[in-house]
Amino acid sequence: MHADHDNILRRLKIVRGQVEGLIHMVEEDRYCIDISTQCMAASQALRSINRDVLSAHMTQCMIESAESDSREEIELKLREMNEVIQTLSK
Repeated sequence: MHADHDNILRRLKIVRGQVEGLIHMVEEDRYCIDISTQCMAASQALRSINRDVLSAHMTQCMIESAESDSREEIELKLREMNEVIQTLSK
């Protein structure tokens, strides 16, 4: 992975803390809207992390494959990105 490992790991650990907090909220039978709000915050954080990982992939991994002059490698990277785009657009 070419994305900033330390930054991505830090942010994922924050999300892990949010999810652990959500588990406690459910166990404590907290107010539904409070749980939903925290779920949306965790989801948004994961979407933001995913954008950064995909951006790094496009600016590093895809460029590396294009520079390799391997048509197979380029087509593989394009197929992967197409699959991600299809999944995100559902």
